[in-house]
Amino acid sequence: QVQLVESGGGLVQAGGSLRLSCAASGRTFSMYNMGWFRQAPGKEREFVAAISWGGGATTYADSVKRRFTISRDNAKNTVYLQMNSLQPEDTAVYYCAGSGRYFGTSSMGYNYWGQGTQVTVSS
Repeated sequence: QVQLVESGGGLVQAGGSLRLSCAASGRTFSMYNMGWFRQAPGKEREFVAAISWGGGATTYADSVKRRFTISRDNAKNTVYLQMNSLQPEDTAVYYCAGSGRYFGTSSMGYNYWGQGTQVTVSS
């Protein structure tokens, strides 16, 4: 079992930056592929970024490429999402997710989810 707790959300002006963190419990964090998803009001949850268990592979949604960076520190059981050049359309609840086997963009592939952290970008 892995428990995930996100933090770092908040209110930021357009063009600003935020760094989200996702702290994981359990000694097997380093074996999990991790992802970030987001859900805006009235919209379906969508993929943002993912990173493989060792950090050697990453993938991003087209909408966040060159603006967001996913990384992880297995010694700290934490995965990060650095978000730069934020835009109002990035406003959403951001969730981190973990999977022992799946690495990809589908939410259905992830077994463990955090409670989410709100990111609001004002224009």
